[in-house]
Amino acid sequence: MQGCEHCTEHYKTTPRGEEQVRSLVNRLNRISGQIAGIRKMIEENRYCGEVLVQVSAVESAVRAFGYLVLEDHMNTCVAEKIKAGDEKIVSETVELIKKLN
Repeated sequence: MQGCEHCTEHYKTTPRGEEQVRSLVNRLNRISGQIAGIRKMIEENRYCGEVLVQVSAVESAVRAFGYLVLEDHMNTCVAEKIKAGDEKIVSETVELIKKLN
């Protein structure tokens, strides 16, 4: 793989399993469908309250998706770096958690 000299910083050391990838992609596809539904509601001039309910559902789905990725990050990337003696990963992870909220 060619690219930057720090590619390990951009790719997981432990790859996601096929089932995990499939599950995450399925969630993203559902979220995309929800967003398309919101677009259609806007085009159809649907009631604002109904649109906002769907916006809230998308926000919740994206947040849940983020927490799944965070859990994987903690179980793999963070654990591996701590075992390797890289304690900077802790502050990086705290910043990531702040961004999810």
